[in-house]
Amino acid sequence: MFGAALAAAAVLALPAAPAQAQADAGPEAYDAYLTDLVAASGVPGLSAVVVHGDETVFAAGYGADSHGDPVTEHTPMRVASLSKSFTAMAVMILVEEGAIDLDGTVAAQLPEFAMADPRAAEVTVRQLLDQTSGFADTTIDVVELEDATSLEDYVARLGDDALAADPGTDWAYCNANANVAARLVEVASGKPFADFMRERVFGPLGMDDSATRDEDVEPGLGSNSLFGLWIAREEAHGFLDDSGSGGIITSADDMGRWLATQNGHGTPLVGAAGLEAMHTPSAVQDYGMGWSVESDGTLAHSGNLMTYNAAQWIDPETGYGVAVMSTGAGLADVTWAAMEGLAAITAGEAPAEPGRDRQVIELVLAVVALAALGLGALGVARSRRWAERRAGRRAWATALRMVPLLVPAVLFAAYPAGVSFISGGRTVPWPQLFYFALPLTVTLMAAAVAGLAVAVARLVRLRSAVRSVGSAA
Repeated sequence: MFGAALAAAAVLALPAAPAQAQADAGPEAYDAYLTDLVAASGVPGLSAVVVHGDETVFAAGYGADSHGDPVTEHTPMRVASLSKSFTAMAVMILVEEGAIDLDGTVAAQLPEFAMADPRAAEVTVRQLLDQTSGFADTTIDVVELEDATSLEDYVARLGDDALAADPGTDWAYCNANANVAARLVEVASGKPFADFMRERVFGPLGMDDSATRDEDVEPGLGSNSLFGLWIAREEAHGFLDDSGSGGIITSADDMGRWLATQNGHGTPLVGAAGLEAMHTPSAVQDYGMGWSVESDGTLAHSGNLMTYNAAQWIDPETGYGVAVMSTGAGLADVTWAAMEGLAAITAGEAPAEPGRDRQVIELVLAVVALAALGLGALGVARSRRWAERRAGRRAWATALRMVPLLVPAVLFAAYPAGVSFISGGRTVPWPQLFYFALPLTVTLMAAAVAGLAVAVARLVRLRSAVRSVGSAA
């Protein structure tokens, strides 16, 4: 039943047909689209910016933050993995100053870097930034790394880990790449990562709402959705302060300045050659340095924490850039859909009509969860009658009748491994599954509990019934 429900949800969540093309792209068009999208998605808070060249043509916020204050273009939010492009910029600034050798080995420039794999000595700085270092969640204990207290501590914890592939031969998305790169920035510059970013990136661009730690800029609480209800929550435990992989906190207004410089406009942080290097994919994957390189020449990247989502996009040819940030993380990423819609408007195309994918999927999951609990309660109530009918039957036949009840529990036990596999090898531990995937987690747990409850009730009743039959004989 659960599989059929998910299949139905997937069909209902197919993209809607494009709306009629708009004649003009302007602030009104962006605002109308986002107003509809926020209303349709129910996301608690969202902000967005659109730039063209060095000009911000649109910036606004929608909804409210965790304190009930209106979200504006200046509301600071966590942007998760969008941070990787910021870390790449920090590295490239030092590359242009001669303080870092982009194609030199990390070990030669960061002597504290060592792993339980001799191939780690061959990893270059470029390979860290384009995710071809051989680092992977499958061979690195990313759960242990979440307890790191600094970038220096983070790098030290890699000492007993290994690579998944020879450097430069394969691509794997792994946060360790950006965090080692951020530590290299500290060592090469002689400054804490937070100070370097403030002085060399945020400051020159006028990004006054931005920082690498929440003690400098308070982002407030993000939220998760459970069957349509958004719940404000603390971000999941993990290495965030000064994290090169996901620690940046910023606003839509600041992101406008960031997108402009990434497109070669506004205040330059590096030269044209530096930008081109960051935007050029590696030989093994269409991924540059913190940017996915799309087939049409545009670049994009998503950012997903447990309670925040974000997305950014630039078109170097037209000079347009888009960033969207949300205070809510759920089964459906509203920021990516919004980014695609805004990007379509910049091209004079019609965005897809905002859908209610999340609500439909979560409604289906809620129905499945309630049905599972209801059937479980019914099964427990009828367990005595079931046991009395089977007290004299063969044990193997009775055992076979119990197998279907245990399937949900087996699926639930394998749940983290399954999600990790679907995520392309990224490690998704149990605690994280109670955040962005909360509706699915609760549904699977309800089915597992219901099945186990019926199984236990039947076994207890069966044992009693067998004893009664034995006594009568």
